[in-house]
Amino acid sequence: MEWSDLRLFLAIARSGTLGAAARKLGLTQPTMGRRLRALELALGQTLFQRTQDGFVLTDEGQAVLVRAERMEEEALAVERALAGGAQLQGQLRVTASDWFGAHVLTPILAGFVQLHPGVTVELVTDQRRLSLARREADLAFRITPFEEPEIVQRKALRVDYALYGPPGIGKVQRGDGRGLSLVTMDAALGSFPDLTWLLHMLPQARIAFRSNNRDVQAQACRAGAGVAVLPRPLGDHVPGLQIIDLGEAPPGRDVWVGYHRDLKRLARLRALLDHTLQRLG
Repeated sequence: MEWSDLRLFLAIARSGTLGAAARKLGLTQPTMGRRLRALELALGQTLFQRTQDGFVLTDEGQAVLVRAERMEEEALAVERALAGGAQLQGQLRVTASDWFGAHVLTPILAGFVQLHPGVTVELVTDQRRLSLARREADLAFRITPFEEPEIVQRKALRVDYALYGPPGIGKVQRGDGRGLSLVTMDAALGSFPDLTWLLHMLPQARIAFRSNNRDVQAQACRAGAGVAVLPRPLGDHVPGLQIIDLGEAPPGRDVWVGYHRDLKRLARLRALLDHTLQRLG
């Protein structure tokens, strides 16, 4: 049995389809199918039930999954331990939300790679929480603290929010909000504090536009779809938007940064973290 075959097995188990697993590993779908059949033949067991909705683990597959994940963790621990060289060379993968990555991190990371040409930085802006343990990312910025005990974390900054309106909106006063249109987060993110605040301040306003992307919200607001609560590092730099003062500011959010403890001696990670925190401070 080859570890590479178990990596393939794990990718299929997590993705649910050959196509998605193949894209994740950079292989073709026929190659994935051929190697999976070879693995099942070598083990003498069927690991997945093929259904119309995708691949579902059999009981034998579940048994393999538990042990394959343990092997994966050990293999990744070796990678993390050996990554801690003293030279500022190599790659770093950073993950953050869309607006924070675009408007806050990008200028900072651009300055870092100019100072350290031996380092390549990849910025992944994604709503998904990439795994630091699996090295899906080396450094992560989130609006909630990390729960994993193996993650070294600290609060990076406090982000202020404000209510914005499109050009020419005129004066908006606190009240029931009747006649106003709102631009907000989509329904899946309806528990966000800024949306709760907005509905409290303007309870009769109509939700006209939803998006899980802050940049999209800002552009919708600018185009006249309605008023929107936005992070100030974003809203203050969108031409034409104006802050609406209702006498009470929306709640701010803390941003946390974290990395796996096995990478604490990685020189390029420490350099990037120090560079970023200095500029965020």
